[in-house]
Amino acid sequence: PAPAARPAPSAPPAPRAAAPTSAPAAHVHLPVLAKPPVRKLAKDLGVDLASVAGTGPGGIVTREDVQAHHERAQAQPLATYADDDQPWLASGAVTPDGRQTRVPVKSVRKRTAEAMVTSAFTAPHVTVFHTVDVTRTMRLVRTLRDDREFADVRVTPLLVTAKALLLAVRRHPEINASWDDAAQEIVYKHYVNLGIAAATPRGLVVPNIKDAHRLDLHGLAGEIADLTATARAGRTSPADMSDGTITITNVGVFGIDTGTPILNPGEAAILAFGAIREQPWVHKGKIKKRWVTQLALSFDHRLVDGELGARVLADVARVLEDPARGLVWG
Repeated sequence: PAPAARPAPSAPPAPRAAAPTSAPAAHVHLPVLAKPPVRKLAKDLGVDLASVAGTGPGGIVTREDVQAHHERAQAQPLATYADDDQPWLASGAVTPDGRQTRVPVKSVRKRTAEAMVTSAFTAPHVTVFHTVDVTRTMRLVRTLRDDREFADVRVTPLLVTAKALLLAVRRHPEINASWDDAAQEIVYKHYVNLGIAAATPRGLVVPNIKDAHRLDLHGLAGEIADLTATARAGRTSPADMSDGTITITNVGVFGIDTGTPILNPGEAAILAFGAIREQPWVHKGKIKKRWVTQLALSFDHRLVDGELGARVLADVARVLEDPARGLVWG
């Protein structure tokens, strides 16, 4: 194109308009129009004037243009979470002023929201609470962590709580049920698919351990570990979350004492397991420092009356107070 860009001696000035298509002209930068005070402001704020779109007369950059550009630049990292481990934000769009990120509601979060709304406005929820001395459970956890048989699995208080809930379901199988509205029937399950609510970058998921009632303590520990690892990796399949019968949500991992959990759709009960803290406690007639936690059991009042809900929660508490009781009930 170089020879074509060289004008003939007799050519009028108009053909020079073709020069911008040549390679050398691509590197020409027009000067930024801005008054000295505006240039000083941009320098103080670390703003490159060449990147600011001028809105003043003739395209001149104003003080407001510099300030708005600076605010957007400051807000962008907070809105996009570039280094965050939450990939769902990548599907969002930052608003022009940089103060918000809008993410379409879809996938896991959409399904979770729909399920929770349906559950909350379909099943009449009732929640009962129990504060429990779990000092013996904490001793058991320490003992199992030092046991060679449990060296390949992670032992936590949640493991003992899961076992306690399975024992309570065995003693009160009516809690392991669902309401079939279409058939107008109550369905009692002869198996326990134990759901474990897991917080993931994509939102809350509730995969369940199939036939958890058949597992010993070691097997249950392995299944809980696999389930949570799969959920955090974002590989939980729809089959993993289907046909749950009862659920545990471990709010204590976030330092929360208790809550009123919403039922997983199709289930009759959900147990919230709170944070375990050292507190003054009356033990054998004396005030001592003990490990204490709070339990909350929400249940569908169409399926579970107050007595049954209270008995199930009391049995979970009794096992956590004295894990040796599980040997008798097991």
